[in-house]
Amino acid sequence: MEFRRVAGAQLEPQQKTVGWWRSLGPGRHFLLFLLTILTTFLVGGAIYSATLMTILLAHELGHFLMSRKYRIPTTLPFFIPLPLPPFGTLGAIIKIKGRMSDRRALFDIAVAGPLAGFFFTVPALILGLKFSTVIPLAEASGSSLQLGGSILFLALARNVVGAVPDGFDILLHPMAYAGWAGLFVMALNLLPIGQLDGGHVVYALLGRRSERVFAGSLIVFAIICAFFYPGWVLMIMLILFFGFRHAPTVDDVTPLDLKRKLLGIFVLLLFILSFTPVPFRF
Repeated sequence: MEFRRVAGAQLEPQQKTVGWWRSLGPGRHFLLFLLTILTTFLVGGAIYSATLMTILLAHELGHFLMSRKYRIPTTLPFFIPLPLPPFGTLGAIIKIKGRMSDRRALFDIAVAGPLAGFFFTVPALILGLKFSTVIPLAEASGSSLQLGGSILFLALARNVVGAVPDGFDILLHPMAYAGWAGLFVMALNLLPIGQLDGGHVVYALLGRRSERVFAGSLIVFAIICAFFYPGWVLMIMLILFFGFRHAPTVDDVTPLDLKRKLLGIFVLLLFILSFTPVPFRF
């Protein structure tokens, strides 16, 4: 229960009742985690669920643990269950309650999530592709969903599976599909816009000059949406709703060191290699 100070140095309840959801405390996070395991299991099976949940958990724990290192108040991850294809989840989020002390802290917290998730995504893709099978397109005609491929995914598929002959396609093993989903989610988080991980990285690198990058990236994203994949319209609406401006840090002047600048360039390159302009074809 929360309290506020009143006249006479007494304390009185600010709210007489606390919503049942808030009253669960840390149990909320555990409940959502279990529900997301269930929904991903229903969509893709046990192997898919275990693989994808490991990737998502690693991503969020990367942010969480790095936030704790810098003593910035942060919630535990909120997983978002969704018992519908294609993923069985809308991912997970954490809420950072404190203001970033400087651009170094902002950068470290931003990159910790994608890099932690990527550490599990690549092995999942490699192993999953080894277990995948190449089938004639005629046998896949009953499938209503085809996946697009990022530069990184296509490169891994070619090296693990080999060249796929004309008239054939790869039927992904559940582990490979979870890896594809993990790569997809990572790329979305690394969009160099506003409040996304990629936006944090760009702001840490460029400071207030990053607004030009945000605007340019949003324009390119809108072009892709208009001419190649209209399904991105919801993502664009969310970006506009939450805003693509970035709040300054407490120390917004001190630049990043060379090591972090190089890592930032690597992370942005990772976004380019992982982003799938047309992720789904029905």
